[in-house]
Amino acid sequence: MKAALLTAIQRFEIRTVPAPSIARENDVLIKMNAVGICGSDIHYYADGKIGDQTISFPFTLGHEGAGTVEQTGEKVTRVRPGDRIAIDPAVSCGHCDQCCAGRENTCRNLLFLGCPGQLEGCLSEYIVLPEKCCFPISDTLLFEHAVISEPLAIALYAVGQSPALSGAKVAVLGAGPIGMAVLNVLKLKNTAAIYVTDAIEERVAFAQRYDPAWCGNARNADVVKEIAEREPLLLDVVYECCGKAEALLQAIELLKPGGTLVIIGIPGIDSISFPMHSLRRKEITVKNIRRQNKCTRKAITLLGNAINNFEPFVTHRFSLEQTPEAFDCVAQYRDGVMKAVITFQ
Repeated sequence: MKAALLTAIQRFEIRTVPAPSIARENDVLIKMNAVGICGSDIHYYADGKIGDQTISFPFTLGHEGAGTVEQTGEKVTRVRPGDRIAIDPAVSCGHCDQCCAGRENTCRNLLFLGCPGQLEGCLSEYIVLPEKCCFPISDTLLFEHAVISEPLAIALYAVGQSPALSGAKVAVLGAGPIGMAVLNVLKLKNTAAIYVTDAIEERVAFAQRYDPAWCGNARNADVVKEIAEREPLLLDVVYECCGKAEALLQAIELLKPGGTLVIIGIPGIDSISFPMHSLRRKEITVKNIRRQNKCTRKAITLLGNAINNFEPFVTHRFSLEQTPEAFDCVAQYRDGVMKAVITFQ
């Protein structure tokens, strides 16, 4: 089969590699139809690592995927050959203390697609996953839209970990796919006002179509001043969705006493300093988000019910052979890219 292998920093090669096969009774062989490019993929592409997770080349990236069931193990009942599915890229063990406590997203033995030292990614024609990672989708949901279920599941989980949001005033810092997914979920929660910022003008314009209370470019405007003028008592919750230290500092300034900072973005650096006295005096709660937990089915349902809100996310489509161009486009934020998807013929 063909696979796109990252062979060095910012270098892909399309190679023929051995196809995977079913080894366990609950395995599912999946023919990939679409793979979305995530910001974490770009960290590996540009830097070769996230924190202490460092790639040994060659390596296959990709974890936002949708495809068709090709074959199943003898005890698989959840799906059958021919089913169209979206995938949950996390394989939890099911028996550690975290799994037993219902925290599969922090499983002690977690294996994640496209994560160094764990599992090869899904930028290949076929992959094998346990049946619990396979979620049937309707015949009307395009594969390229089904891949959005992964970032949307993160958004659902992150908003679900927030305090009560009815009547709340909130901000989303970072208008990429995660930030826009968070915004769409927040609009279902009867929030009083949603403020959005980004440092890329095309993404500010993209966010405007979802009618936030205010949307601004963090490079051209003093976003703290702009939002504070509109909300003198400041905000209840801020969702940091871009992984930038300056956004975290803005979030702390924007939060009212007793507010909550929800950190979703993955930073490109290993350490960030916080103004501890501001955190202390305001008694701000800091909530870190580790991927998602049991939200994939909810995300697929939301996609089906509100597909018009999410169709615009997919702005660019590439073939497997065009993977180098696709990653370069996303890494450089070219041509107004929001979500780039690799499609398989």
